[in-house]
Amino acid sequence: MDSQGLYTCHMAKVNRVEKVPGNRQSAYLARNRASLIASAQAVLAEVGLNATIEQLSAKAQVSPTTIYKYFESKEALMSEALADAWQEFMTWAHGDEIPGSSFQGMLNVFRKLLRAKQSHPEFARILKNTLSDTSFVISAVRPLAMATLQKAASKEDMAIDQFEERVYLWGYSLAGIMSAVFVTEESSPEQADASLAISLQILDFSKAKSRKLVSIPLVYPEPKA
Repeated sequence: MDSQGLYTCHMAKVNRVEKVPGNRQSAYLARNRASLIASAQAVLAEVGLNATIEQLSAKAQVSPTTIYKYFESKEALMSEALADAWQEFMTWAHGDEIPGSSFQGMLNVFRKLLRAKQSHPEFARILKNTLSDTSFVISAVRPLAMATLQKAASKEDMAIDQFEERVYLWGYSLAGIMSAVFVTEESSPEQADASLAISLQILDFSKAKSRKLVSIPLVYPEPKA
């Protein structure tokens, strides 16, 4: 991935803010909220979940009171910041493919995530600093991830018995795989692919099918002009 392919959460946030619809007041509120989220993403990348409200407000150059006008707690801001960064990456990684249009496509996106250090270094730092609390990460991204998985599962011959229980276990398996890549750095992306193949057996895929699913060559979106 060359330097032109690098894409930061802040760049994505600024681009989105410029497209906020509605009247002047709603656009003003949306810009403020988006600015707080972008600042929180920077703090997550630099400090992590132990950041204080003072550090968040200092980065955003606002008072803590202003943050609480938009978010009920520090944790709520951090959760939305992570979810937003996750969504930005997923949108980029899917490229022209509609999220959930295939299970293979969904796995390809997760494998690109395992290689985010090269393509999205800020997002990779966010993952490194938040995956110490896997429950926090899963809670933040679960609504987005489940919507995509449910659509993809409907197009794949997957086990439907105890589906929610299987997905629950699989989610924590994926979090463990990400931790090995971003937190402990015990696994390379290629080793993580092998772990991903093993995890797919939770969803009742055969070993052969699992290995095939994680061996597809990855195609990256063209860098933004």
